[in-house]
Amino acid sequence: MLDFTPQQLNEKEQKKFLIGSVIPRPIALVSTMSEEGIVNIGPFSYFNIVTYRPPMLSIAVQRVAGEPKDTARNISNTKEAVVHVVDQDNVEAANETAAQLGPEESELDVSAFTTVASKTVRPPGLDEAKVRMETELYDSMVIYDDDSHATTDLLLLKVVHFHIDDDIYHHGYVDPVKLGAVSRLAGHDYAEIGRMFTVQRPE
Repeated sequence: MLDFTPQQLNEKEQKKFLIGSVIPRPIALVSTMSEEGIVNIGPFSYFNIVTYRPPMLSIAVQRVAGEPKDTARNISNTKEAVVHVVDQDNVEAANETAAQLGPEESELDVSAFTTVASKTVRPPGLDEAKVRMETELYDSMVIYDDDSHATTDLLLLKVVHFHIDDDIYHHGYVDPVKLGAVSRLAGHDYAEIGRMFTVQRPE
C-alpha cells in the first residue's frame, strides 16, 4: 500500500486524491439571491447532512483566488438559500449552472430551470427539482491553507421548510429509485443509484 503525507503531494494531487476517494458525493444545487435581487444558482458536491436536531446541512464553497463565490457571498449577506437535490432529470441543467458568470448575471439565463416562490425565504426554488429545502444560515467559517490564505467558506444551513414531490414520498419515507438522485465522482463523471443491499446493524 502506498502512503504519503499531504506535503508530499502538490495541490492538484491532493484534490484528485480526495475527490477520487470520497465517492459518491451528493450534489446540492443551491439558489440564492443577491442584495440587488439577482438569483444565483450553483451546484456543490462538498455537501452533506450535519444533524436532524435541528435539520441542518453543510456546504463547503471553494473560493477563487481567495474571493468568495456568489453563493457564499449571497448567503453571508442575506442569510438565506434554497438547497435542491440533483437527480437524473435535472443533472444536465444543473451542470449548466456551473458556468462562470459575473455577480450581476443569473444562471437562470443560461439554464433550463424555472423558479417557484419559496414559503419562508426570499430566494426562489427550482420547479424542476423533486426535493428542495428552504434554509437559513446557522453558522459559517472560513477555511485557511497552511499559508493562511482563505480557500473555502464552510456554511451550516438550518432547514426551515421542506418541499418534496408527492410521487416519491410515501408514509414518511423517500423512494430512492423514484428520486433518482445522482452523485459526483471525479473529473466529469457522475453516478446514479445502482444496486442496493441491506446490512443489519449490530444491536
